[in-house]
Amino acid sequence: MSPRRNYPKNKRPKSDERDISTSSQTIEEHHEGMYIVRKLTGSSSNKPYRCPGCDQVIPMATPHTVAWLEDDEESRRHWHNACWAKKDKRRPNTERTRNAPRY
Repeated sequence: MSPRRNYPKNKRPKSDERDISTSSQTIEEHHEGMYIVRKLTGSSSNKPYRCPGCDQVIPMATPHTVAWLEDDEESRRHWHNACWAKKDKRRPNTERTRNAPRY
């Protein structure tokens, strides 16, 4: 017995008619310039990265965002999704020594 077909032979959808997005890549405008932004799923990330927004490690197999300036492939960085969403609202990070006062 042959396996059941989900579609009748003459009503099967053609592979050319399906709309399959090959990339989740978009272009976003920020005050530094135009960014190319790519959303990655957890299964496609196979090593840990450090997020420039919060300076924390993005563990392996965690969904995150990769962004870079349109003309500068070298500025490509991996961000947490929430950190990327709040990128323009974040104030500059102040680096302090271990015993410095917090004022």
